[in-house]
Amino acid sequence: MSLFKRIEGVFFAPRTTFDGLAAKPVWVDTLVLVLAALIAFSFLVLPYAQKDQITLLKDNAGSLKARYGESGYAQMLDRAEHPSKTGQIVQTVVAPPLFLFAALLLQSLILLIVGRFMSTQGTFVQVLAALVHASLIDKVLGNAVRLALALTRRSVMQTSTGLALLFPKMEVTSTAYILLAQIDFFQLWMFGVLAYGLAAIFKIPAKKALVLSYAVWFFKALVNVGFGLIGMSFLR
Repeated sequence: MSLFKRIEGVFFAPRTTFDGLAAKPVWVDTLVLVLAALIAFSFLVLPYAQKDQITLLKDNAGSLKARYGESGYAQMLDRAEHPSKTGQIVQTVVAPPLFLFAALLLQSLILLIVGRFMSTQGTFVQVLAALVHASLIDKVLGNAVRLALALTRRSVMQTSTGLALLFPKMEVTSTAYILLAQIDFFQLWMFGVLAYGLAAIFKIPAKKALVLSYAVWFFKALVNVGFGLIGMSFLR
């Protein structure tokens, strides 16, 4: 199955597509596409991400000065207002794809381990191939929507495609916003479609595959909430 057919199949014929991937797991070409899309997204939203960072630093100047001192705060603000070229390259071209690839490997391993409690079938490569293809939903289509929101609102922090989108006046650094942002439409779609792949790989019923897939989504959401709360704690 060609790359184009697989991309089309993820959105319009997921059962057939993931059955084919279970029989012949291919993923490198799709991963390259996903990572390229992520790099493009990171590059295009970089100016708005930097603007958001400066705004956060200025809005929380009092607590940051108390924590890091006047000179420490001044250095943080200066780095945000005058980022180095190397730092920008790392922020757009290096860190996002490396982090995503590591996350895909870890999630595939978790799915395989948990799947072993349900079945003796399936391999790591099969799970990775299914997860990489399912990621097209979030990292290509989802990020395209988030890019449109970022360009419209001139902000990255205000570009949630989760339930937080329904509360435009909610403070983006609040615990409620961080929680609601995890219930993301594209993430839910992605892990729902992934269940087709897990059912084919582990030879289990669709209901069990859905439970497995969304259990990993729930774990991922908890981790993201934890990191979000830790990150925001430094501003308070």
